[in-house]
Amino acid sequence: MRKLKNSELNRVDVEGFKSVKKIPLIVILDNIRSLNNVGSVFRTSDAFIVEKIYLCGITAQPPHKEIHKTALGSTDSVAWEYVEDTLELVEKLKNVNVKIASIEQAENSTKLQYFEIEPNQRYAVIFGNEVKGVQQEVVSISDYCIEIPQFGTKHSLNISVSVGVVLWDVFKKMRF
Repeated sequence: MRKLKNSELNRVDVEGFKSVKKIPLIVILDNIRSLNNVGSVFRTSDAFIVEKIYLCGITAQPPHKEIHKTALGSTDSVAWEYVEDTLELVEKLKNVNVKIASIEQAENSTKLQYFEIEPNQRYAVIFGNEVKGVQQEVVSISDYCIEIPQFGTKHSLNISVSVGVVLWDVFKKMRF
C-alpha cells in the first residue's frame, strides 16, 4: 500500500462543495465552550456533507483563529448560522417537520446503533455543553434522545469525538 497524496484524493473545492447534495442533517451546538471543538465540528460536518450547523448560546462563531486551527477552512464550505436561543431554534425546526435528536445520556434514550432513520426525513442532532450537556428543556422537547454506548470508566466523550461517531453513523444510515 501507498499513502495517497492530497492531489490524488479528488476532493471538491469550496464552490463545488456548496453545490453537492447534502444529507438531510443539521448539527446544533448548544453552548459549546471550546473553540477547538467548534472547529472540529465544522471539519467533521464537511466530511459528512451535512446540510447546516447552528451555533447557539455561548458557542463561538467564525471567523476566529482558534476555530480556524481545527476547522482548516471548513467554516467557508459548511453553511452555518448563529441563533442565540437553542430552545427557540428547536421549536422552529420542529414546526417545519425536522426531527430533533438530542445526543445525551437520559432515561429511555435510544442507543445509537438502534436509532433508525426514516426515509426522506430531515433530522437535527444537538450536542451540548462540555460540562452540562444539552439543556434539559431542549432534551424534553426532542423527538429522540440518542446515547452513544460506552463501556469504560468515564461517563462521556469529548464533543468532537461524539460528533464524529454520530455523524458517521447517521451518514451511513442515510447514504447507504
